[in-house]
Amino acid sequence: MTLLGTAPARLDAPTTSAPTTSAPPETNRLVDLFEYGLDAPICLTWELTYACNLSCVHCLSSSGRRDPRELSTSEAKGVIDELQRMQVFYVNIGGGEPTVRSDFWELVDYATAHQVGVKFSTNGVKITPEVARRLAGSDYVDVQISLDGATAEVNDHVRGAGSYDTAMRAMQNMADAGFKGFKISVVCTRQNIGQLDEFKAIADRFDAQLRLTRLRPSGRGADVWDELHPTQAQQRELYDWLVLHGEGVLTGDSFFHLSAFGDALPGLNLCGAGRVVCLIDPVGDVYACPFAIHDEFLAGNVRSEGGFAAVWRESELFTRLRQPQSGGACSSCQFFDTCKGGCMAAKFFTGLPLDGPDPECVQGYGDELLKGLKDKQDVLPKPSGDHSHRTTRAARSGNGPVPLTLSRREDLVAAPVSACAENPLAGFRPPT
Repeated sequence: MTLLGTAPARLDAPTTSAPTTSAPPETNRLVDLFEYGLDAPICLTWELTYACNLSCVHCLSSSGRRDPRELSTSEAKGVIDELQRMQVFYVNIGGGEPTVRSDFWELVDYATAHQVGVKFSTNGVKITPEVARRLAGSDYVDVQISLDGATAEVNDHVRGAGSYDTAMRAMQNMADAGFKGFKISVVCTRQNIGQLDEFKAIADRFDAQLRLTRLRPSGRGADVWDELHPTQAQQRELYDWLVLHGEGVLTGDSFFHLSAFGDALPGLNLCGAGRVVCLIDPVGDVYACPFAIHDEFLAGNVRSEGGFAAVWRESELFTRLRQPQSGGACSSCQFFDTCKGGCMAAKFFTGLPLDGPDPECVQGYGDELLKGLKDKQDVLPKPSGDHSHRTTRAARSGNGPVPLTLSRREDLVAAPVSACAENPLAGFRPPT
């Protein structure tokens, strides 16, 4: 894997032309080099389906109902073939709930057989003891189970009634199967920042690894941003906790905006959108960032001529993102070299300029700009698609938890399940 515009690292490298970029700077810091983009993403996020049995209030992709246009099995395998040729290290598979796709395991097996590692995120609904044993026997599959509260009260407030028990049962099944080091993924919110030690204890109990990620105002998350995003005091609490535990806790570079508190946290501390990471959505659209599903950040589609490789290497959007960034108003800040202005998606969906401060800027510059936008909430950018369950809007009219509904079919023989069934769990009977 090489910087775009540089000589290929191997003789059989693809010959697809790369966009013209400025010469990389003379530097020993990877973060500075990666800003100019690579000839293939280090990893990418791939949402296989928008179908999901939950209606999490902060879902970044507004998932719930399956999109009938989603990539077929053969099309998905074609994307995997491309990733193998491009030497992508691994793919983060998500959704929706990816395990509800009937061909999920077939695609996982196909990817690992073609040297593309798989890490998939799940709410745990289908991690039965049998599935856990299967996963424990694979060297190329990692699992990330979502948990947004160390107690059912906190977790189920955002993920739905019963989701805490589902996740804990899945973790127990993983531990019983001997799968060491699976991930427990936590979106940090105002309600769970005080539970960081408890989350770490849960991870230790199951011999898992804790992964903390940032809440973004994307998808349905935009509707609950004011209620859920951590306060300034909690941002400091989170930073101090990560300084103490950061070497043993993953963050996926979610919190590089916190670097303005002092020293940079472990990781690249870089917005890698369109440079080292991107998103493929269920219908094959390629976005610069998994947290910015909006036409503004749409680079192309894998179904177009040249496939994913052409989108990654030749799209106008990605070419523009790989140009040197001015930093705008943030460039004069003494912390710009580590904070880099914060999260592009967080700025976009809160109405802030992309070359301005992060809405959660720990120096308070974002707050100043947000005050001027309080009367403009109705004109803020909206995600390109809403796949929420039909009852989701009504269920979220208040601040209470969203109910979790698991569908059952009482007569599977008399009522066979269509491959086009909208219900993501049609025909599935959850374990008791």
